[in-house]
This record gives sequence, structure tokens and C-alpha cells, in this order.
Amino acid sequence: MSDERNGARLRATAATVVERVVRDGRTLDSALSEVQVAESEMPLLRMLCYGTIRYHWRLRAQLAALLDRPLKTRDRVIESLLAIGLFQLTDTRVPDHAAVSMTVEAARVLRRPAYAGLINAVLRNFRRKSPVIASNEEAELNHPQWLIDTIRSDWPDDWRAIVNANNERAPMWLRVNARQTTAEDYVGLMQLAENMPEARMLPGFEQALCLEHPVDVERLPGFLDGRVSVQDAAAQIAAPWLLAEGGRRILDACAAPGGKTGHLLELAAGDAAVTALDADEERLQPLKDNLRRLRLNATVVCADASNPEDWWDGEAFDRILVDAPCSATGVIRRHPDIRLLRRASDIAGLARQQGALLNALWPLLAPGGRLLYVTCSVLQEENDSVVQEFLGLHPDAVENTVLPNYNIRDLMRRKALGFQVLPGSAGLDGFYYACLDKDPGKTDSK
Repeated sequence: MSDERNGARLRATAATVVERVVRDGRTLDSALSEVQVAESEMPLLRMLCYGTIRYHWRLRAQLAALLDRPLKTRDRVIESLLAIGLFQLTDTRVPDHAAVSMTVEAARVLRRPAYAGLINAVLRNFRRKSPVIASNEEAELNHPQWLIDTIRSDWPDDWRAIVNANNERAPMWLRVNARQTTAEDYVGLMQLAENMPEARMLPGFEQALCLEHPVDVERLPGFLDGRVSVQDAAAQIAAPWLLAEGGRRILDACAAPGGKTGHLLELAAGDAAVTALDADEERLQPLKDNLRRLRLNATVVCADASNPEDWWDGEAFDRILVDAPCSATGVIRRHPDIRLLRRASDIAGLARQQGALLNALWPLLAPGGRLLYVTCSVLQEENDSVVQEFLGLHPDAVENTVLPNYNIRDLMRRKALGFQVLPGSAGLDGFYYACLDKDPGKTDSK
């Protein structure tokens, strides 16, 4: 098969993946997992899909200016193909002539040869003269209007920096296994390995390394032996904060896919017992795989954390991590499809779910114990508002504002309750943290 035919087939596949996200509401990762391409072609396919989704609103506004009328509903995959064509012309190093010719040929691969002429004309017209897009905040910022408005309301001084950070590609962060090595030693190990990117440390994050560019995880020295894992540095705040001042009986209440579970086990005392709980059996599989790779053990339970009567043995926990389901608006850099999949109406329901988790798990915490509430959201309704309502219901719950490491203070924005890491700060993802201690001298009203 010729290179052009291969390229056309790959772009047709990319258009199908993008269409499943845009029209069917599929996640980008799940849509990509269903396609069959050669391993060598996957980086290009991912780049085309992720980039087209990342700049969705700008690309669709450009298309609207280039097309005389919308395409028929049954042929909307061609609209996604055109968006992929524009993305290649504006944001990649693919030569213009190759981008045009292979995108045109992709229409035939998709069994819509009648659109080949239209695609050729639209892309060549765009090359000659970029269309003027009417004033459009969604197209300018590549976010849906409801999310722009919410972020602007919650972060009046930082909203533009947040949305700009969301349009960037996230760096690759590693977590060095403290049971096996140190970050300093692992940097040296990478320097000795062949074709490894430069790795930098970040003050206050003892196990975190940021890579100059991504690399296949299996090429990382010691990855298969559990010496290192992939985890954003902002997510690495959770384990040391929860385990500050000890903790032997630990619950990771929303554990899948297991990054924080592994970190807890790496840092916990040798006699600590960790229970990793999640309601999704399928999502627990990568957690189990990671534990095997790390050579660490936890009690893994598939159950709904908000219904303890179905799984709890009655013995209180010293530490509880509630990494709650959320809008994921702090990790849009890694998952640009979030902006298409989330709706404004989702947030209130997520906040209710988060509150229900806290209320259900709080009685499982021993007096003097600690619960750490975490989301990867930047929205107040899911963060400090949830914690405020919870504290109003539980007089024995007291916020602990002592950060686990003094060096991270400049990265943690103090909220009315809790702390926020904003996406893009020092290359980190967006995470919210609230540390709640159970005062043994007070009685819970619940």
C-alpha cells in the first residue's frame, strides 16, 4: 500500500474517532482503543485526534466560515475530516500538499467520494486565505461558553491563564518509588540510559520528575520492575499529606486506576494496611496490574464507597483518601475531550455525589484520624462549596491547613476552605485538596 494511501486511511480513522467523541459522546481514549492500526502509526493518529479535539471550537468556526452550508447529518464525519485537515495546516509540520492530498483521499476511504472535490476546495481555499471568524469567545478560547463563564466567575483574576493552560499539552511526570530509589539517583540512571529525555525535579515534590518530552513508559529504566510510575506531580501531593503524622489502617475510597494507591503503599509504614476500593471492576484491573508491577499489596474491593454497609468490616480507618469523581476540569490538558463531554448541568449532580461520599465515609474514620478530600476540578461548586456544606453537618470535622511540605506553598492557592493547584502552574495539573481531621473531643451530629 502506498504512503499516500496509508496516510489517507489513517486520516479516515482519525475522522471516525473524532466523530465518535463529538457526536456520540464517547471519551477520546475509549474511541481510540477500538481502532486497529499499526503500533508505529498510533503516535500520528493520537496527535491528529487529540489536536483536532483540543482546538475543536476554533476549527469548527473556521469551517463554518469556509462552507456555504452545513453538511448533511449522515455525512458529518466529513466535517470531522475537514477539521483534521485544517488542524494539519495550522498546527502541525505535515507539509501542506500532503495534508490536502491525504485528507481528500480519506473521503474515498470513508466511502464518500462525492466529497473529495469539496474537501480539496475548502482546504486549498484556506491555504490561500484564512477565513475571518466573527467574534466568538468559544472559538478564541476553545472552551464551551458555560465553562468559560464558570471559570471566569470562580477565578476572576486567573480565568484566562486557566483556559490558556487547558489548551496546552501536558508534560509527562514520573513518580519515583521511594522504596527502591530517590529522584536524584533516578535522574542519574536516566542519564546513563540511551535516548532518554532530560528530567527535572521540582522543589517540594520528593518523588516527582518532569520529562523534557514524553517517552514510551516501557523504555523507562526500571519501569517494569516498579522503580518508577507515571503520575502528575500535583496528584503526588495526596499521599504524603494523608500520611503525615502516621496512619496504619488506610482507605483509598475511589482508588482506580491506582496511581495514588501505589504512592500510599510506597510511603506508608511497613505494617500499614491499605484497602483500595472502587465501584468499577473494569477500572480496577489497571490498579491490580500496577500493584503487581510495584510488588506491593493492598486489599482490593469492588464496591460503592457511598454504601459502606455492603463492604465495611466495622473497624475504623486511621486515614481515608476520597479522590472523588468530578468534572475533571483541572486535567483538560490531558483530556481535551472533557470540554465536549461535560455539560453545565453535570456539576450539581457531581457535587451531590461528592457530598454523599464524604457523609458516608466520615463515620468510618477513627477519632483523631484524617480524611483528605481531593478532586481534579477547578470549579468551586465541586470543591470548597462541598467541603463547606460537609463541615456544617459534622461538628467533629476540622480543617487542617498545615501543608505537607513548606516548599509547595507558592503552588497552593488558599481557598475559603482547602487549597487549589491551578492547571499549568509549574507544569502541574489542576487539583483541589481539603484536609479534614476528626476531633475526638467533639460529637458528630450525624
